[in-house]
Amino acid sequence: MSFPTPAQDDSRQRLDRLSELARDVLRLCAARGASQAEVLLNEDRGLSVGVRLGEVETVERTRDRSLAVTVYFGRRKGNASTADLQPGSLQATVEQACAIARHTEPDPAHGLADAERMAGELREFDGWHPWPLEVEAAIALAVEAETAGREADPRVCNSEGANLSSSESLSVYANSHGFLGPERGSSHYLGLSLIAGRGEGMQRDYWYTSALAPEDLEAPAAVGRRAAERVVARLSPRPVKTGQYPVLFVPETARSLIGHLLAAASGGALYRQASFLLGALGRRILPPWFGLAERPHLMRGLRSSCFDAEGVATADADIVREGVLERYLLSSYSARKLGMQSTGHAGGVTNLVATANASGYAELLAGLDRGLVVTELMGQGANTVTGDYSRGAAGFWVENGAIVHPVDEVTIAGRLQDIFPAIEAVGADVDRRSHIGIGSVLVGRMTVAGQG
Repeated sequence: MSFPTPAQDDSRQRLDRLSELARDVLRLCAARGASQAEVLLNEDRGLSVGVRLGEVETVERTRDRSLAVTVYFGRRKGNASTADLQPGSLQATVEQACAIARHTEPDPAHGLADAERMAGELREFDGWHPWPLEVEAAIALAVEAETAGREADPRVCNSEGANLSSSESLSVYANSHGFLGPERGSSHYLGLSLIAGRGEGMQRDYWYTSALAPEDLEAPAAVGRRAAERVVARLSPRPVKTGQYPVLFVPETARSLIGHLLAAASGGALYRQASFLLGALGRRILPPWFGLAERPHLMRGLRSSCFDAEGVATADADIVREGVLERYLLSSYSARKLGMQSTGHAGGVTNLVATANASGYAELLAGLDRGLVVTELMGQGANTVTGDYSRGAAGFWVENGAIVHPVDEVTIAGRLQDIFPAIEAVGADVDRRSHIGIGSVLVGRMTVAGQG
């Protein structure tokens, strides 16, 4: 792939214009009597194309701008949004937010994050890599990926299509503490879904590559071949007997386990008393060798940022250290509800790095005497209130360290309170397509519901 340099990058000038609009909106809020206010402005541009069987199915260019404003009258809160950034619309949106605030009940937890928590020094983390891609070139790359996949193996019988997208986003968050934070970022994606087999034995699988910079994407032909390898490997699945077995999650399914942990540790779930981790702060919930660190300032990190969605400064921190839950994930609102301090997690986590104690999938597979490899998860069967876990899964059955046959339509189940401490190993084979940096994960024992 070739990566042309943008003829003219006017992103900083556009950020300056958004910043001035943010200041204008805050002045409007103050003029209408708001004691505090915050505003978020976004400007997004993008191109996406879709092809199937060599033919163009979709071409879409997007150019969107939006504003969301929140005002506080004491502890009364109102918010409103608009996609029209003309002066009259901005004024009407502020008036709408103020009217809403005047008619709501006060909440002692409402208000901006504390002024002393605002980020000071602002910098970028190499996340801005626009790709001046013409439509014809984008179509050619998608066709190349699909063609490589369809031609990789004669058992590939059909395609659900290949898609390529490239987008760039500018945003400015500002509030009445005087904080103003401009950010810019880019994102690029190429993916393909294929079908293999015949009749009732057909299987579907996919592969994709995504990155902040186009040069970090996998080559289109490699994406196609990987999709073909994956779908062909799923042909002729066989049932497995219901029982208790070790389960090996590949990186793209392993990160869902961390996702459940994050959901249960979030302030919103905790102050509603809707989390199995209520009261777990300072307790060991994972093996003593396991750690989960947040690194918000990684260069070219997928979610690197100096501040959270409220302007609170971000910093390196341990969420789990030596198996102990070290912190909840709190915004200023959830922190006040819990009588705690914000941890800078309004808007979620940034980049996460999990401790590895194994080289990766190959090592963990070789050490697996008998068990299940999970390559796909279906359904939303994780209850982070109770910890109950039950999800549909597909993958491979393993005996004596080698794959024996593919497996389809099984259910894996347990309780997250039991699954987390039962993690025996984490590989270093991190999937770089996600901000959750974790490799393959081996859980020592789970219920696998199959046949009989």
